Amino acid sequence: MSTDKTARIYIDTKRVISEISPLLFSGFAEHLGRCIYEGIYDPASPQADEQGLRKDVLAALRELNFRSMRYPGGNFVSGYRWEDGIGPKDQRPRRRELAWQSLESNQFGTDEFMRFCREIGAEAMLAVNLGAGSIQDAANLVEYCNAPPGSQYADLRAENGQKEPYGVKYWCLGNEMDGLWQIGHLDAAGYAVKAREAAKMMKLHDDSIELVLCGSSSSKMPSYPDWDRIGLEECWELVQYHSMHYYADNLEKDTPSYLGLSAALEDYVDTVAAVLRYVKAKTRSRHDVYLSWDEWNVWYKAREEADRRGDWKEAPHLLEEVYNLEDALVVAQWLNVFLRKSNVVKIACIAQIVNVIAPMLTSADDLLKQTIYYPLLMFSQMASGNSLDLLVESPRYETKKFGDMPLLDVSSAHDAGAGANTIFIVNRSLTERMPLEIHWQDVKPKRVTSAQQLTGSDPKAHNSWDNPKQITAQAIYAPRIIDGVAELSLPPLSFTALGVEL
Repeated sequence: MSTDKTARIYIDTKRVISEISPLLFSGFAEHLGRCIYEGIYDPASPQADEQGLRKDVLAALRELNFRSMRYPGGNFVSGYRWEDGIGPKDQRPRRRELAWQSLESNQFGTDEFMRFCREIGAEAMLAVNLGAGSIQDAANLVEYCNAPPGSQYADLRAENGQKEPYGVKYWCLGNEMDGLWQIGHLDAAGYAVKAREAAKMMKLHDDSIELVLCGSSSSKMPSYPDWDRIGLEECWELVQYHSMHYYADNLEKDTPSYLGLSAALEDYVDTVAAVLRYVKAKTRSRHDVYLSWDEWNVWYKAREEADRRGDWKEAPHLLEEVYNLEDALVVAQWLNVFLRKSNVVKIACIAQIVNVIAPMLTSADDLLKQTIYYPLLMFSQMASGNSLDLLVESPRYETKKFGDMPLLDVSSAHDAGAGANTIFIVNRSLTERMPLEIHWQDVKPKRVTSAQQLTGSDPKAHNSWDNPKQITAQAIYAPRIIDGVAELSLPPLSFTALGVEL
């Protein structure tokens, strides 16, 4: 890799890509491993509140400020009977959970989840079971959550302590139904019809809800992108969003290519966005459907646990990925992609939020923030307003997977109401510092108000219980702005977030 010239970023606040949807900063909680039990909900922990929720987990999630939370799955939902998880806890059945071959106590269900969402200030995003479940089951859940008292399921909700409707707005029509691993797997045409009929029944209960159609579970599926086209053609007028799932890995131990992964992520968005445009044109529709990237994260070091499953244990230790510096830089680039594609990507849920492929891990009485926690925090706190189309001049490097790539990966947001501009910059170089100039073209910036950086010399460095602060975001010296230009030097393997007053 070589950085033999200065990189430059040119910012024009009139070059708007789109308004940034706050729902890009959302999470996903599944009944899998220790995400729910011993993660969110752990009455035996000294950290538990009177409802059994972990106070340390709640505090960390409030800091991340997830705008919505997807629940209860994931593969889990395709075998889930939602009525198991409501009512008196001593009357709830314990069941063998087939997707992850675990034991499900049902001590945490819909009402507990809604209280959890209130605690962290997130909107609920509920998935319905379109695998083993029926369209009637899906409609009943909408009635339970959103109907006023006076009918069977609404009255049942009131009996369980919640008289007023929850008003859940966002609903997923199943999960990864293209996958042979999915309980109740359907082919594209079969899923499209079932999703259409479920959507009709659900909207008859509440026509204000917004629905997410199940898209391809990855860009590597043999049915991709035909699956997406078939479902959208059948359901276009009934849904508001179409889902995408993708998990990143560095199984080849090729860090230069791994750090160029944004090329694959952008290609995935562009392909599915083209399917959206095609179906809208084919159906002669004036309706728009946007993308919900409602499962995304790095996941490969603990992937063999998915094959072992849960050995029929309650809250087994599954998929507890340990994240390092290069993983955090990939997560930062993923968030950059969300901003650069904010005209079509409107929801994004990191999978998952605690213990299971997550930014934090728990012990009985403590919590560890992993490396990926920090880019999530920086974007969630700083990215608002409009995403900007930037001109970036960067030295380049060669990758095995993606060919010639720029060393810098950049996004920017402009919040006109707050008079603020933020710039998010990843330096992919493994060894070289990058001299950088930032030029503002249409406005005169006043000063850099905040400067934070995540970096280290070893791409495999990670946080541990013994060394929990090895890789964290640190405040750095805020560069001065002279004649509309800021100059700084970016260390290799770094993610930098700058806040600027305009």
